[in-house]
Amino acid sequence: MMKPTAALPHRPLIEAEKQTPAVLHEFLRDLEATERSIEVWQRLVRLGRTLDLPYIDFISASSFRDWKKTRFVRTSYDSSWLNSLNEDPVVQKWSYFRSHALDHLTPIVTGLEFIDDFHPVPPKRRKVLELAAEKGLRAGFSVPLRIHAPPQSGLITFSGNHARRDMLTILRAHGWTLHVAAMAAHQRYVMHFAAEFADRNAISDKQRELLVLLGHGLKDKAIARQLDISVSAVRQRMHSLTEKTGIENRSGLAALAMSLGLVADPLSHGASDADEVEILVQMDGSGERSRREGPISNLR
Repeated sequence: MMKPTAALPHRPLIEAEKQTPAVLHEFLRDLEATERSIEVWQRLVRLGRTLDLPYIDFISASSFRDWKKTRFVRTSYDSSWLNSLNEDPVVQKWSYFRSHALDHLTPIVTGLEFIDDFHPVPPKRRKVLELAAEKGLRAGFSVPLRIHAPPQSGLITFSGNHARRDMLTILRAHGWTLHVAAMAAHQRYVMHFAAEFADRNAISDKQRELLVLLGHGLKDKAIARQLDISVSAVRQRMHSLTEKTGIENRSGLAALAMSLGLVADPLSHGASDADEVEILVQMDGSGERSRREGPISNLR
């Protein structure tokens, strides 16, 4: 059972922020206060329940094209009944994620109530949708998701036990809210999920220290000197890291260090508050130019 986290006090909204539906700007304000991926999920589920769409599915894959590299799947309900069904390769291969979200950005209606609005569905998959309808997932709204660094794709679906007409009424009233909420929640969830990688994989402080040095491109001998340990100890520590993370090469571990925020993203040029920064200014009809500014703190 998912335990709710304590609600943090809301910051006051200024008038300029109140020109979107109240349920949306309240959700986004809640999202700002999250510190863990579970908190993002809880707010997403609460939004779905508020709009009478209590069944939430969230899938994220580490590659646009290779859906087999699934990072995680979350559902707001017991979806174990799908496990045996998905053992059938025909059923397992077909889904809204694979047949739509990998190639398109447009949200779609889903479920048995809208089966005739979609591409032809294999008979075995139709039976899955019929079973889902019996369990309350009769109609849904799916939002394709993207993050480009590293490339990832995903899908968030809000479903409920609604006839076609009732579902369309919900979407006319709240479709925009659901779309924006899914995109914002996905970005926030993935950010927290990446930051929690070290905890999920029990990476020690010493291994984090090694990741930092790998992220800076140091070789084994240089790392050994920096940490005042033997080269053999460096390699043992690296072996332990590869076992915990499944990443088997130095470049992958260096990329992990960047993803975890242990080293700076090279696109930021490593600028500090004391550095000058170069800003690319592009103006339609006037060309582009570079402008130097500094320090960064003056830009805030």
